[in-house]
Amino acid sequence: MDEKRDLLILGGGLVGMTLALAAAKRGISSHVVDRADPAELTAEGFDGRASAISTASWNLFKNIGLSERLEPHACPIQSIAVTDAMRPGQIDFTPEAHEGSLGRMFANRNLRLALFEAAGDEELITWHSKANIVSRERGEFGVSATLEDGQSLSASLMIAAEGRGSPTREEAGLNVAKWDYSHRAIITGLQHELPHDGVAWEIFYEAGPFALLPMLDLEDGTHRSALVWTVNEKDAEGTLALGDRAFLSEVMKRMGSILGEVQAVGPRSSYPLGFHHAATITDNRLALIGDAAHGIHPIAGQGLNLGLRDVGALVEVISEGMRLGLDPGDAQVLERYERWRGLDAFSVALATDGLTRLFGIPGRAASAVRRLGMAGVQRMPVLKRWFMDEARGVSGDTPELLRG
Repeated sequence: MDEKRDLLILGGGLVGMTLALAAAKRGISSHVVDRADPAELTAEGFDGRASAISTASWNLFKNIGLSERLEPHACPIQSIAVTDAMRPGQIDFTPEAHEGSLGRMFANRNLRLALFEAAGDEELITWHSKANIVSRERGEFGVSATLEDGQSLSASLMIAAEGRGSPTREEAGLNVAKWDYSHRAIITGLQHELPHDGVAWEIFYEAGPFALLPMLDLEDGTHRSALVWTVNEKDAEGTLALGDRAFLSEVMKRMGSILGEVQAVGPRSSYPLGFHHAATITDNRLALIGDAAHGIHPIAGQGLNLGLRDVGALVEVISEGMRLGLDPGDAQVLERYERWRGLDAFSVALATDGLTRLFGIPGRAASAVRRLGMAGVQRMPVLKRWFMDEARGVSGDTPELLRG
């Protein structure tokens, strides 16, 4: 059996590995177990898989020492433009000059490289990659997991960070509210004629949002954006099967000339869209974080940021509990995490679900009402400020690690 650690983190993706690093900065040790091959996750090339990192999440990366590794790969989000099918009534969310950007865009590959390199240098993290778990145990005094190679890992607290289909959550029997949107997100990278000027576009169509996210230009000056295009599930297979020329034609129909001519498209991937939210995010010596706890629509780009708020809150309650002499898996520690994150995560999940349904109502009358409301928001600085603070993650009870 390996040395007992404070945390047993099952899932070493963006959220799980960030948790391990944030915990290590507070002197908290961990085993991190993931079945994926790091070499495959960090392979060269840009396929459009990217993440919007809010201001609060960037504060977390700064506070755990990742900003120097990540800053060269960041594309600032200077503004967010929201429109109903490119009709009049657009909202532009642009902060004041002294407030900085609304966030930063990163290719997921760059985020993973920074996290994996930092984890490899951290003595308090024992990383078990390409590892399959065959059994999990949670007892009165600790937790353990047995790997396929017979190795047994022990800790005080088990953390499920495996994503939406978390086997640890399912094994624990935690109830989950969920539904399927019958939509699929198609993701790819675009190269285009005009600079994006740091503007993230959220163009709503009845079938779902069409999001253009700014990425760093290539070294030769080629302009790039990531595309997240939501289509009906019944249309997804045909859209994915289109040749590059036909696919680009469909893309141009939806985005018009805002980025000029789209010159190239990268590899395409897709995933089904659904909603799920765990009724409780803790159990005996168990905590859920990220998509294991809550899976939301990508409509506002808040999925990863919601998981990073989980990270900040969980590290804070564990470290404060340990200062008081409490075990990381103590019921009082987990109760505080449950209270802190349960309501906030549920509120964000409901908001994204409501937006998805609101913009999915078909017909000219519904579109006219939406555009009237958007025009009203555009003329109300206080309301725009509230929306921007929500997007930047700086509202509400923010964990210490996510503060500037």
